[in-house]
Amino acid sequence: MCGIAGIHAYLDVAPRVDRGELVRMNERMVARGPDGSGLWLSDDGRTGFGHLRLAIIDLSEGGAQPMHASDGRLSITFNGEIYNYRELRAELQARRRTFRSGSDTEVLLQLYAEYGAAMVSRLRGMFAFGIWDADKRTLLLARDPLGIKPLYWADDGWTVRFASQAKALLAGGAVSRDPDPAGIVGFHLFGSVPEPFTVWRGIQSLPAGTTLTVDATGPGLPQRYYDVATALANRASSASTFDAKARVAEAVRESVRYHLEADVPVAVFLSAGIDSGALLGTMAGLGVRDITAVTLGFQEFEGMPLDEAPLAAEVAARYGARHIVRTVDRAEFERDLPALLDAMDLPTVDGINTWFVAKAAHEAGIKVALSGLGADECFGGYPSFVDVPRSVHWLRPVAWIPGIGALARRALSGAMSAGLKLHPKAAGVLQYGGSWAGAYLLRRSVYMPWELDEVLDPALVEEGLRRLAPLSRIADAIRTGQSLGDFDRVAALETSLYMRNQLLRDSDWAGMSHGVEIRVPFVDPFFLAALPPGAVLAGMNAKDAIAGVPEPPLPDSVRHRRKTGFSTPVGRWLREAAGAPRQQGIDLSAASRAWALDVWRAGWTGPAAV
Repeated sequence: MCGIAGIHAYLDVAPRVDRGELVRMNERMVARGPDGSGLWLSDDGRTGFGHLRLAIIDLSEGGAQPMHASDGRLSITFNGEIYNYRELRAELQARRRTFRSGSDTEVLLQLYAEYGAAMVSRLRGMFAFGIWDADKRTLLLARDPLGIKPLYWADDGWTVRFASQAKALLAGGAVSRDPDPAGIVGFHLFGSVPEPFTVWRGIQSLPAGTTLTVDATGPGLPQRYYDVATALANRASSASTFDAKARVAEAVRESVRYHLEADVPVAVFLSAGIDSGALLGTMAGLGVRDITAVTLGFQEFEGMPLDEAPLAAEVAARYGARHIVRTVDRAEFERDLPALLDAMDLPTVDGINTWFVAKAAHEAGIKVALSGLGADECFGGYPSFVDVPRSVHWLRPVAWIPGIGALARRALSGAMSAGLKLHPKAAGVLQYGGSWAGAYLLRRSVYMPWELDEVLDPALVEEGLRRLAPLSRIADAIRTGQSLGDFDRVAALETSLYMRNQLLRDSDWAGMSHGVEIRVPFVDPFFLAALPPGAVLAGMNAKDAIAGVPEPPLPDSVRHRRKTGFSTPVGRWLREAAGAPRQQGIDLSAASRAWALDVWRAGWTGPAAV
């Protein structure tokens, strides 16, 4: 995993690439590449790539980037890992292609030479890359199917720029910092900025599962090659339901086996939950020795059910792992806060846990770690898998009565202003709860649309809501030409929205800030396709099936532990730092709202937003 940057002046009248701009873009991402860096400019000066290297596969100079084909036709800058690169390499060698290195990057070059842009569908891994084809005079940008690796791009009508971080594009000095109301409103609604928006109007996120080709006329439209809802619908219509538990177990073992592909040791982030424990147990069952497991603890949680360390220690001992428990307190959080906000590439209400567990991994000399991220989206681990369908089925008849939802919201909002103690979202239940998009927004939102005028400029809110169209955007995530069941609808929503825009993006910036590659075996299109249909997963207690994958299986203490959810004391720390009295218990919703406002007030769209 690395950092990439590039500039391509596609119009003849555009200025040539400024090497200094590429250097500034690379320097903004320096934490992503502790093992090397490189720059390349084409002979005509109209295309340039930058690269920062975290060496994981082929540690020699043979894996250095930017990399070029032996005939000079193709050049690549690549961030990520291709887990099936050995199979692809063997296939290409059978077609008489020869290799100069043992890297997965060279496989990408050769695969593009053989299949063009269509090669992305053959890749099992996480990736974002740019390939310059000197013969065709085209630049291909591509991002992995589920959005594990980020890729941002900007077009000023003359030149296209791209990078692994939006802030790197700003650091280059040629991209506008004008704010984008759609991205700003999106952050306050969802707690993260929904793709393709950023909080800067001139910068877009290339959507997951798409490619973008730039030729002499400029960039075309992103071309989608993977869609979560369609993939789940295809699985439902074609997958066998025979021996579902065995299918789950085999899919987990295969995905973990692929995600262990590395020339450095692979560790695991271990919580007290089923998902990471199952990863550790599966690693041990596959014969991995000397595994290091890293667990994050908070001083505030010691002795409470939220403390993950005791159960994690039990699991680590069960599978013979070396266990590191790293405890964080409020003082360390406050010391790290400026660096954390600087590393945060787009505003988000999450990522704190990942920042500190990646920091602990770095301190232990770890470069790669597996994470259980994505299991809840696959196996129905969130309350949304129950709440959202129930809301839609109960409230859909009410939604057909014109105006009653909005009327109820205004009445309840007025009553709450007069002292009625309800959560602010409760006012919108009748108006939003009868549709899939509305019920999901109620479940996942930090603020609801009618509350935004209280925290943002009303004119910005109006334009942002118009361009973002949040309900239409949510509905798009489950729009497919095929039938989807309730379980698969929620799985598609959580995978395409919450996981992609928040969890995966946070894992990238927080992990790479410490030079740690986070791998996610449960976030893999091949793994998703290998699982039983959603209706079967919904009826089989899939999480318990996961717990039974390792041999021996996870202990009952983990299998029957109550899920704890958003488990950092950040909200309490922030309130106490501001002089608020100490409170018993943790109000997670209030903490998310307070943290969202603090993150936004840290400054994103002014001159210091680099």
